[in-house]
Amino acid sequence: MVMEPPGNELAEEIILRWDSTASEEARVEMIFDGDRCEIDRYLQAVDEIQQLMGSATVSDDQRKANSAIQIAMARLEGEFRNILIAHTTPILTDSLINQNSSIHSNSNDLQDQVFADHYDDMSKELEHQQNNSSSASYRSMNSIREIDLIPSEAIYDLRSIAERMISAGHLRECIQVYGSIRKSVVDASFRVLGIENLSIGDVQKLEWEALETKIKRWIRAAKICVRILFPSEKKLCKQIFEGLGISTEDACFMETVEGPSIQLLNFAEAISTSRRSPEKLFKILDVHDALSDLLPDIKVVFQSKQSESIRVQGAEILSRLAEVVRGTLSEFENAVLREPSRIPVPGGTIHPLTRYVMNYISLISDYSQTLMELIVSKPSTGSRYTGDPNMPDVDLAELEGQTPLAHHLIWIIVILQFNLEGKSEHYKDASLAHLFMMNNVHYIVQKIKGSLELREMICDDYLRRLTGKYRHAATNYQRVTWVRVLYCLREEGLHVNGGFSSGVSKNVLRGRFKTFNHMFEEVHRTQATWLVPDAQVREELRIFISELLIPAYRSFLGRFRSHLESGKHPENYIKYSVEDLESAILDFFEGYPVSQQLRRRSH
Repeated sequence: MVMEPPGNELAEEIILRWDSTASEEARVEMIFDGDRCEIDRYLQAVDEIQQLMGSATVSDDQRKANSAIQIAMARLEGEFRNILIAHTTPILTDSLINQNSSIHSNSNDLQDQVFADHYDDMSKELEHQQNNSSSASYRSMNSIREIDLIPSEAIYDLRSIAERMISAGHLRECIQVYGSIRKSVVDASFRVLGIENLSIGDVQKLEWEALETKIKRWIRAAKICVRILFPSEKKLCKQIFEGLGISTEDACFMETVEGPSIQLLNFAEAISTSRRSPEKLFKILDVHDALSDLLPDIKVVFQSKQSESIRVQGAEILSRLAEVVRGTLSEFENAVLREPSRIPVPGGTIHPLTRYVMNYISLISDYSQTLMELIVSKPSTGSRYTGDPNMPDVDLAELEGQTPLAHHLIWIIVILQFNLEGKSEHYKDASLAHLFMMNNVHYIVQKIKGSLELREMICDDYLRRLTGKYRHAATNYQRVTWVRVLYCLREEGLHVNGGFSSGVSKNVLRGRFKTFNHMFEEVHRTQATWLVPDAQVREELRIFISELLIPAYRSFLGRFRSHLESGKHPENYIKYSVEDLESAILDFFEGYPVSQQLRRRSH
């Protein structure tokens, strides 16, 4: 009868049987890939050897137990690694990503054209952003969502191995193996999400168009990482290591995600330290809003002492982003004031700068919730702000009760008008200068009225003041243009000897008609090429011209045409009927050249 060896000898035999340095079979086969009974026998053998080490008094027994336990630890480390590697598929499939995608030159002429093209392009981009403003503000309140990364059976085995490795003093090895493999899974998930391993310097060297794309991708990825990926990794650490040592699960968690977390935050830090420029404001706000939204979750996921650096870094970056936003808004105000283009826009239409600025502040109003938290001081105004004694002051005392953000928006509009007034002086025709101001101020008013958020911030008193400036510009246009034309239709000076009964001077009358014809033709030829883009304003101006001109011409024609029709070639002087003028007025402000001669109906 064969006697079984004592318990400790059997345990050593089981451990030596799986010594990968002793046999080819042990080197290629894995215990935890095989029979459950064999797994349990091996773990029991390890337990018995560990107990023996604690109670052995004979040096030979200690040496044998120590040798066996070292072999067992090497074996268990390999088994631990193998189980982890078997479950390294990135968890972030396309469906998961989609499900959480809502987590949301030397010549002045050439220089002026570059500015015009720039503001035209920027205005189109801003309008596009406005049309998609629903996705611009990242204020989602999605809760943290943990996913099981590894099947429960594998977790049970990993915990069984970790418990024995840690009790044998192999905590560091266990953490290193775990962290290196799980970090590779996180890195793979980063690649699926499109998160590149870019340094702060790399990010700052990117062209703005490429950076915009990466910002959108980063915002989506950051929400998935903070709310799904990192919490799920933390849950896995807890499932395997909870209770196996002080802060062991925290150490494993940080070993896994510290590097990726820093990589994720470094992108936001690069944005916070990049060169300021107005067009970057809204994407910076997107990053700020996303990080602000995530910061409470970051504090939950990284709540341990070991992960304090991640919490601190997130808060510091958020603070810097806020400072960048404030500085960028001030730089935008300066850019509006200093925009240097001098060439008048053809036809007195809306200047590209006006479109750009108003689209810009309309988008600012879309971010009002964030900006009202960040913008806490009012702008410095007037000559103290600009150093220009000609700069008009705006009486912000009238705006008491408004937020500092509202003060900034109104100040931007004030300096925009100031800049436009300077540009209007480059028109040689005073009428066109007034039309230019009328068009631009009207556009400003309409943009304010068209945005609920903007109108709520721009007080009614200031809006009425703007409307008054638009009407004043329209009145100045009418006065400068039509007073001269109507002056030809005055009755004074037509009567010989100054008396009504003394008769009419036909020579003076002919001169009046000829001057009127010439002046109206010139105004018609010129102002048909001018442009009033707003259809309602264009129609109102035409109605005003008709109400001003047609009755005066009809009266003058009715009173004095008989004095010329009895003479030679009256058609040389009475060239146009009332209907001809009514028809000609319809050509005004369309922005197209017309024939040198008015269209004439048969009289």
